[in-house]
Amino acid sequence: MAADWLGSIVSINCGNTLGVYQGRVSAVDQLNQTISLTQPFHNGVKCLVPEVTFRAGDIVDLKILEIPVDSPRTNHQLPDDPSGSSCVSTSQQNGMSKQKSSTTVGTSQGIPRRADAKGNEPAGTSPQPCSKSHVDKHTDGIGQPKNFRRRHNSSSIQLAVQSLRYLQSTGCRLESEISSTLSGQMEIGRGSSSSRYPNQVTPKKTGPKNGQLKARDDECFGDELEEIPDTDFDFEGNLALFDKAAIFEEIDTREKKGGSAGGGVAKSRGTPNERPPTYRHDENIIESEPIVYRRILVPQPGGKEYCTDSGLVVPSISYSLHKKLLCVAEKHGLSVERRLEISGVCASQMALTLLGGPNRLNPKNVHQRPTVALLCGPHVKGAQGISCGRHLANHDVDIILFLPNFVKMLEPVTNELNLFCQTQGKQVPNVKDLPDCPVDLVINCLDCHENAFLRDQPWYRAAVDWANGNRAPVLSIDPPVNDQEQGIHAKWSLELGLPLALGEQAGRVYLCDIGIPQKVFREVGISYHSPFGCKFVIPLHSI
Repeated sequence: MAADWLGSIVSINCGNTLGVYQGRVSAVDQLNQTISLTQPFHNGVKCLVPEVTFRAGDIVDLKILEIPVDSPRTNHQLPDDPSGSSCVSTSQQNGMSKQKSSTTVGTSQGIPRRADAKGNEPAGTSPQPCSKSHVDKHTDGIGQPKNFRRRHNSSSIQLAVQSLRYLQSTGCRLESEISSTLSGQMEIGRGSSSSRYPNQVTPKKTGPKNGQLKARDDECFGDELEEIPDTDFDFEGNLALFDKAAIFEEIDTREKKGGSAGGGVAKSRGTPNERPPTYRHDENIIESEPIVYRRILVPQPGGKEYCTDSGLVVPSISYSLHKKLLCVAEKHGLSVERRLEISGVCASQMALTLLGGPNRLNPKNVHQRPTVALLCGPHVKGAQGISCGRHLANHDVDIILFLPNFVKMLEPVTNELNLFCQTQGKQVPNVKDLPDCPVDLVINCLDCHENAFLRDQPWYRAAVDWANGNRAPVLSIDPPVNDQEQGIHAKWSLELGLPLALGEQAGRVYLCDIGIPQKVFREVGISYHSPFGCKFVIPLHSI
């Protein structure tokens, strides 16, 4: 009887002191109540001695992990029986070895797959599942390769069938469930756990939802993996095989043939006719008159044309026509003071945008207020810059106004300077008083069309050198026409009403609306239609 277990692989639990040993049974002495294991492992570590012998009094629990195929215990089982088990456990209590009584768990019918078990087994008639201790869960993985698959693996199913066949033939009762692999693959049954087995684990609930997920996982991951190719997929090589030009040409040819056969017009790729037009909820879909982009006609072209962002053409005019336009507007009530106020507001709005707009000018950035340097001359152009500085100072911008001291200045300049002195801005008469460090923006209003002699003054040359030496960007308001007359290189230039033919030193050109009525343009011979739309300052692009 004892010789039948020779060659079996067992797991012997000797308690917390000695630990757990695993190995192959080499000898069983019924007289001395000892058992010997060859190639033993102690707590998962291979022992240094080739053989270990245990007394029955030291054994707390004994589990049979594997029975040899040629053992008499496996040879006398029925050939047609598809069920069995290989898990046999003994327990040691009070120093005596007692083998627990067992009952037959399986029947002669085959174990169905999990998907089949749901529909074939009636509720309440399935056999009781076996529980599994913590040691069994760790010992099941011994000897398994890395790529061991825990779902529908053929070797694990064969092991389960052999184990159940042995259980039915010997009539041994299971103390622990077969393995975590079998519990994930097939449903043996359900039942209540016993308090006599402290290592038992409560079986997982199997509802319709869990069953569907497991069946889906088995369908997707149940089969063995095929051989994975060693070489990567050549995306560039396969893309080179695709001749896009030939494919598109073939598509165009088919579309042309289809259009000519149907009597319609052939469509070409990339044309708007291929897609139906889409409209916004506020867009007019009624056909209107053709769009006219050249709405402003001047009697004396200035030699250069600009266009807006919407495509409207804005021609330049000569300085004589621009001066005549301002004189006629002043005669009809658009005085110099009004023009200074409007141009100052537009220039300050543009300057605030260049300084950063709401991202820079908000209550959270009061510690880094922008600084603007104003360079103004004693003329109407300078008065426009002073008006711009006043509006910027009202928006919490630090203003430094450079204006030389003169015995007598024009009345518009004096009026604007008096208003500026009521702000927090600072006026300096000397270039040496300007800051040495770069400022955020420089506004240039030094040049004038009539007073060309001012460019020879020392204060003018010093101011030009300071502006060109400072690394701050420059905004010029109403600059002169010729490049030779402009000493400061500007990044932006702001024109009033209609633009002049500015050179490359003017930078990007912007146009502001100073409120000249349409009939005033018509009086000087200009056919005018406002290009501003909803804005007062618009950018212009050279054509």
